[in-house]
Amino acid sequence: MASTLASSVISKTNFIDTHKSSFYGVPISSQARLKIVKSTPQNMAVSMSADASPPPPPYDLGSFSFNPIKESIVAREMTRRYMTDMITYADTDVVIVGAGSAGLSCAYELSKNPDVQVAILEQSVSPGGGAWLGGQLFSAMVVRKPAHLFLNELGIDYDEQDHYVVIKHAALFTSTIMSKLLARPNVKLFNAVATEDLIVKNGRVGGVVTNWSLVSQNHDTQSCMDPNVMEAKVVVSSCGHDGPMGATGVKRLRSIGMINSVPGMKALDMNAAEDAIVRLTREVVPGMIVTGMEVAEIDGAPRMGPTFGAMMISGQKAAHLALRALGLPNALDGTAETSILPELMLAAADEAEIADA
Repeated sequence: MASTLASSVISKTNFIDTHKSSFYGVPISSQARLKIVKSTPQNMAVSMSADASPPPPPYDLGSFSFNPIKESIVAREMTRRYMTDMITYADTDVVIVGAGSAGLSCAYELSKNPDVQVAILEQSVSPGGGAWLGGQLFSAMVVRKPAHLFLNELGIDYDEQDHYVVIKHAALFTSTIMSKLLARPNVKLFNAVATEDLIVKNGRVGGVVTNWSLVSQNHDTQSCMDPNVMEAKVVVSSCGHDGPMGATGVKRLRSIGMINSVPGMKALDMNAAEDAIVRLTREVVPGMIVTGMEVAEIDGAPRMGPTFGAMMISGQKAAHLALRALGLPNALDGTAETSILPELMLAAADEAEIADA
């Protein structure tokens, strides 16, 4: 695969040198198809326009009226754009199954390379998985160092303690990474879309079988509704720990004989769990990488509970495993354009020594 994709290796000129990533590259500039007119005191709304006409005066909330539109136009705009995305991503570079903290972190890292096309599939209407809350019904999110370097890159404020940081609300992380990720032109989130199966050819995962989530959840209540497909060079499974929607990727691998067992995650041990999840993030079978809590399911690693650093770094590692599979520069091979991976690993080693002491 590396030889066939060698021509697509990106050059330094493809990056905007604004700041270094925790692992690789820098955020790409938005390649908007329309001119963005930002909010100003004279123009009190964000709008999109193709011309450079003077901004209108501020609107009057006491006498407000929208511009006219036909209902059919709204329907056509939504349908045309979504179907265009389905056509575009029917054969893509990377499919990420599950838009939790690990899946979003993986997609964010991959999206920095504008030549890599990324599709994210999320069964829920709302992406984010368990990252909207920091644990139980509490809002704060705890992130153990040195994963706070990733938060620095995202520009998320936190309360810093000796060996960890605390974000005041987990939704701040989730909404921030989604707002940055989904603005990029090489990413599409297909939410309310379930992954029902894998495409496997000659012992290699080559994509996913999809369906609308509501259809997938009601196969027993109606006549057969055949699925759709999405081919991919690499599939990243980040379905989370076992449950109604969790660990589905590795469970399917077991059911079709591509792996021997899925022992399930062990009891909670935060210190062992987070290191293990990052260390064991890998390509488990040709064409399929497993990240996040799904790693604990396939390897019998401990659960980590309400701490999220491993999700972020496991996702980033999965992204670089995908880049390597695509034959592109990556931090794991030391071929990234810019990388502070050595700094991150040294910091992790220091933290481990302190914890052992």
